[in-house]
Amino acid sequence: MAEIQGQSVRDGEPTLHRSVGPFQMALYGLGSMLGAGIYGLIGKAAGEVGNAVWLAFLVALVAALLTALSYASLGSRYPRAAGAVYVAQRAYGFPLLSFMVGLALVCSGLTSIATQSRVFGANFIELFGLDTLPVAAIALCYLFGTTVIIYRGIQEAMWVNVLCTVVSIAGLLLVVAVGASYWGSVDYLETPPTNDNGETALIVIQGAVLAFFAFIGFEDMYNVAEEVREPEKTIPIGLISAMLIAALIYIAVAITAVSVVPWQDLATAPGPITEVVARAAPFIPPILFTAITIFAVANTGLVNFVTASRLLYGMARQNLLPDHLGKIHRHRRTPHIAILVLFLILVPLALMGTIAELAAATVLLLLTVFSVVNGALFVLKGRKGEPPGRFEIPRIIPALGFLVCVGLIVVRVSTGDWRAPAIAGSLLLACFLIYVLMRRLDPEAISEIGEDG
Repeated sequence: MAEIQGQSVRDGEPTLHRSVGPFQMALYGLGSMLGAGIYGLIGKAAGEVGNAVWLAFLVALVAALLTALSYASLGSRYPRAAGAVYVAQRAYGFPLLSFMVGLALVCSGLTSIATQSRVFGANFIELFGLDTLPVAAIALCYLFGTTVIIYRGIQEAMWVNVLCTVVSIAGLLLVVAVGASYWGSVDYLETPPTNDNGETALIVIQGAVLAFFAFIGFEDMYNVAEEVREPEKTIPIGLISAMLIAALIYIAVAITAVSVVPWQDLATAPGPITEVVARAAPFIPPILFTAITIFAVANTGLVNFVTASRLLYGMARQNLLPDHLGKIHRHRRTPHIAILVLFLILVPLALMGTIAELAAATVLLLLTVFSVVNGALFVLKGRKGEPPGRFEIPRIIPALGFLVCVGLIVVRVSTGDWRAPAIAGSLLLACFLIYVLMRRLDPEAISEIGEDG
């Protein structure tokens, strides 16, 4: 690798721009975790756990932190885009599994971005009273604007992320500020009545399963590894910081919410956070939180878009996808072809209307990927000759992370809703068929997986 006019090149081609530091890394992760989902999640969790919703978030943090620590350790060992794909291949040596891990993550990102684009459109129309405009039109404008930002460069995307994350955090801290005087007014261990003599522990675990997904953001952080300064140190610091800050904010918001609004009312409120503010500070206009939601939703879509583009780029560099997807723009230093391809796929997805069932199915895919990644770290830590990272964890951590993720898969599948598992299975089948097709078209390329082009 050489420097030509201040620009790194690999085999005569530019590489991604290493410009992200610990502060931006932490806010990038927070931007993924503090999405608009928390505004509705508090109500759903309160319905499951009652006033003990804060405890459910604490248990969820511990469960999610197991996998997050695995990602932090892997980021310090193998800092590269599509890192989950790389470590799966390095640990198991099974190209089909690596390919399906990568495409499962891409599917998850695509459904999230398409969903966020429509939520952005609906809130934008509500905020500005543009009832004559279709949601799809605003959604497409959002996708185009996000594409332009991500195409221009990682620094531009990161600073937009910083702005949106700060607004999202400010909104949640405002909730805590207006409701702090209500703290201590209720029993924070009160749970909904059950027929099992009040099995509080079981109720909290059920709520923790729901709250677990509020902490998923470590995959997004790992995939910008090639654009991070000193990734071996920056990724663990940024990832763990983001998790802990998000947990503190979630727990504070949860305590505030049940202190101001009885959990029974919180569970049935159409906008739980808006209801909290309406009771604690009726002078604050509800439309303010519509504006904050726009920033939170836009941020989630932005982070997922950056992640998906780096996944395609990283998979192409590992010979799992066509070489063109691994090309870097010489001046912008971004994977411009991968970004354009994603935009072309997202346009019809955003026009489809509701893809809620598809989004629910990708949660199962994410949990499957997390299981594979935890297992990969467990294998790699036991293999002689593997270089250690700057952030090492005991081998028991990925083992426990694997068990937690498998347990969550069982819980999700056993709910009785067959549609999400069926869609997830169909997506995996589609990934398999794409793999078979690519093997037929270019059998030598995939046989060389792992060689970073």
